Amino acid sequence: MSAPLFAGDVDIGRAGATVCAGCHGMDGKSTTPGFPNLAGQDVTYLKNQLMNFRNKSRTGGQSVIMYGMASGLTDTDIENLATYFSSLKL
Repeated sequence: MSAPLFAGDVDIGRAGATVCAGCHGMDGKSTTPGFPNLAGQDVTYLKNQLMNFRNKSRTGGQSVIMYGMASGLTDTDIENLATYFSSLKL
């Protein structure tokens, strides 16, 4: 039996993504200039970026906004969000 493609839970990630929708769109496709699309991004990339925002090691762009958004996320939250957004098609 092969390992699952994603370790997080897509449904839990979808539920948690409602707070992300204002800037990144619920479907992960941003309609706001300066805010990136999250749909279809690599799961590891998304996890790393959310962790970098959480620990404030990522700078530039809208990082300051993301510091507040990511500060309360647990590792499990990050895994679920990254799994959800990476599962979407761009």
